[in-house]
Amino acid sequence: MSIGPPPHGLSSDWRAKDRRAVWHPYSRFSEIEQQDFPIIVRGRGSYLYDAEGCRYLDAISSWWACNLGHGRREITRAITSQAALLQHSILGNMSHPPAIELALDLTELFPGPRRVVFAGDGACSVEAALRIAVQYWHNRDRPGKRLLASLEQAYHGDTVGAMSVGYQPLFHAPFRHMLFKTLQAPSPCCAACTWDRQSDTCQRECFRPMRELITRHADELAAVIVEPMCQGAAGMRIYHADYLRQLADLCRECEVLLIVDEIAMGMGRTGRMFAHQHAGIDPDIVCLGKGLSAGYLPISAAIVREDIQQTFTDGPRDNTFYHGHTFAGNPLACAAALATLKFYREHRVLDTVSSNTQILAEAWSSLADCRGVKSPRTLGMVAACEIDGPPATTLRQAREIRQRMLKYGILIRPLGNTIYLMPPLLTAPGVLRNAVRSLKRAIRATTA
Repeated sequence: MSIGPPPHGLSSDWRAKDRRAVWHPYSRFSEIEQQDFPIIVRGRGSYLYDAEGCRYLDAISSWWACNLGHGRREITRAITSQAALLQHSILGNMSHPPAIELALDLTELFPGPRRVVFAGDGACSVEAALRIAVQYWHNRDRPGKRLLASLEQAYHGDTVGAMSVGYQPLFHAPFRHMLFKTLQAPSPCCAACTWDRQSDTCQRECFRPMRELITRHADELAAVIVEPMCQGAAGMRIYHADYLRQLADLCRECEVLLIVDEIAMGMGRTGRMFAHQHAGIDPDIVCLGKGLSAGYLPISAAIVREDIQQTFTDGPRDNTFYHGHTFAGNPLACAAALATLKFYREHRVLDTVSSNTQILAEAWSSLADCRGVKSPRTLGMVAACEIDGPPATTLRQAREIRQRMLKYGILIRPLGNTIYLMPPLLTAPGVLRNAVRSLKRAIRATTA
């Protein structure tokens, strides 16, 4: 099996056609024009294969979605079977079995009765959650509670509401004038503690600004939304579960809804089915996406406490939730998600994650002795570090490391100067160790 991108061949033909027609997301124009990017034609397990048959470890789970890897027959067969019966049918004033079964399966993953709002991608589930939170207080005759709060450096998607609570200047600066007012608290991060605390001296001082924000604005706050345990796009900023516990308690005390965005960190990524479970909390709304269908088809969901849903009645006043999308609860996507949840149960995926978490953490700890690396850290099947040095230099080095890893047959996508691995959860232990060894080799070659 060949490793790394070939200099020419079938891929070069596809690249030429691609450059005439495709507009790539989150991709620099110059890189698409100048670099020989892979043309992926199939996937199997933790690997992707290009048009020449070269194999690449999908070390980012195809944008954090393909948690179970590629080509799982249990999921592809479910999609095929459903396609022969019903390809699409709306959920407006009607329903279909895959959506019903999936909603029931999802509600069983949470304490207390819940209702499921389906959407097509993560940002759309966030939009639904934000609107539900604001309208909930309107329904309860408290329309003054309409502000939303989040963490600085958050990322919740690229739709207008999601950008408003997750503003990233690098991504969103041209659209700043389109966004509505929100409140932000400083972002916690144990690897770069602004309070200069260690684990044995930490008193969760990082929660003080959030506490002050919520108590000061409780009368006008509808909800707080956070990425639980780890802010992904901000550079894998991992923080302590106790922050979440304090946040949940304070939100309940101040009558502010808590929304957790589990789109990236849910579905076993952190070692629990959902990241907020590390804190033992019960959020008001949970957003799921990406790995909900193991990345096989686009689907997302907002899981909402039933007592919130019960305020959306149409009598005597019409409080109907007039919000939805054409492909919300698409039967094919629901079938993929149902098969995904079944796979988690039958194959005891979280048990394997527990074992792989220890293997990845042990291998990753060796980066502490690697020149040019700072703040190596892990959370479940997330491993991250920064390239140390001046920003202009480290950004260039991160891009060079990405290209070296591609030649080694490993796909990564640095976040600025943050290098991270988020491989499929069931990746073999030897493959995990080799990925870390390859990364150390790439870092040393680049920073020497």
